[in-house]
Amino acid sequence: MSWVIGVDSGGSGLRVALADAADPTRSECVVSREAVRTGPSGIETAHLLAQLLPMAGELLGRAGGVGVTAVAVGAAGMATLGDDLRERLPAALESSLGVRRLALAADAVTAYAGALGQQPGAVVAAGTGMIALGTDLTGWRRADGWGHLLGDCGGGAWIGRAGLEAAMRAHDGRRGGSPALLARLEAVFGPAAGLPGQLYPRHDRPALLASFAPEVAGCSAGDPVAAGILREAARQIVDAAEAVCPPAGAGAAEAALTGGLLKMGDPLLTPVREEFAERLPHVRVVPAAGDPLAGAVRIAAALATGTLRLPSDPRLLQLATEQLR
Repeated sequence: MSWVIGVDSGGSGLRVALADAADPTRSECVVSREAVRTGPSGIETAHLLAQLLPMAGELLGRAGGVGVTAVAVGAAGMATLGDDLRERLPAALESSLGVRRLALAADAVTAYAGALGQQPGAVVAAGTGMIALGTDLTGWRRADGWGHLLGDCGGGAWIGRAGLEAAMRAHDGRRGGSPALLARLEAVFGPAAGLPGQLYPRHDRPALLASFAPEVAGCSAGDPVAAGILREAARQIVDAAEAVCPPAGAGAAEAALTGGLLKMGDPLLTPVREEFAERLPHVRVVPAAGDPLAGAVRIAAALATGTLRLPSDPRLLQLATEQLR
């Protein structure tokens, strides 16, 4: 039996799974709620290893001390903040686990692999942020995922910020305000005038903004401002999908939606489906088969069995096998 490890590192913590390469759907998982730190050099390799190695050791111990053939690490920020990981992780995992087959992937790639496997298509991953990724298996097309200051349009932080802005407009008596959202702001955060003091000093501002997105969804049935925010979020999400999906006339295409934002349910999903139907009628929206951790396991299993079809990319999906020869 050939064993592989999949790793999913995100804003809410670290997850590690051990699976049989011949059947990656059978896996065991351990979870750490401590997110891997990001420092001046990007994602901190030492902090990742300090969590990953004990977690991998626990899983390997449960399996009877087996060896590992391949590892795939998917991490939020890998594309822009992963230089330290790309430089140091291959040798560290070879030394500690004896692994000579390693894939380092952006979390959007593991989300893609989890949702659609190794077939052409597109995935929209919407959580605190938002990114769309598509491939024809010869290269990747990416749209957004640029963070809450420059993009992530339609994601949780975007929705939450728009809802809080509408609440502050109501507090001031400006046009476009929402008394319903103002009431929810004060229920969650206290007096509206104190919100800037709570928000601006925080290092986790995107997560704090995103925490208000469910309040927007909760108000949307009876509040036209909240409903309008979700309709605009749907347009932004489909803008990104349109940029990475094949054009009409290029054949049938599939797109999957994945990420924690989908837990908002119909208040967001209904306008998203309507936008897809109107603007991308040739694209079939399908449910995601699995999450980013399942995608990391799939990539590791394909690497172990020599069946990886997803295209490599210096930023999005780097195969470190060559570094270890």
